[in-house]
Amino acid sequence: MITAFQLRAARALLGIDQLTLALRSKLSLPTIQRMETSGGLIRGNVDSLVKVVQALEDMGVELIGEGGASTVGGRGVRLREREKRTTNQDQRVTIREQKLGARQPAAK
Repeated sequence: MITAFQLRAARALLGIDQLTLALRSKLSLPTIQRMETSGGLIRGNVDSLVKVVQALEDMGVELIGEGGASTVGGRGVRLREREKRTTNQDQRVTIREQKLGARQPAAK
């Protein structure tokens, strides 16, 4: 349904802290803290998860599942698969090295 990474990213996009999310979702602060420190998909009380998701959506966040498309369009941020991120980063380093001729030592 939602991952801890998505939850933290959603809060960051909204510019809100954990307490604000707790108040808006009518949950306790420790519940939000536990959700954010879990690994992968957040597990727990379904009612609590629904409250958090609803609160985020009410504040303007659209949660997009893996491989899903945005239903309303607009700007957004999505994390690529790790291997694709690594490959693209390696390509950028290679292109930068080609432009500079060789790897330059860091300036002090």
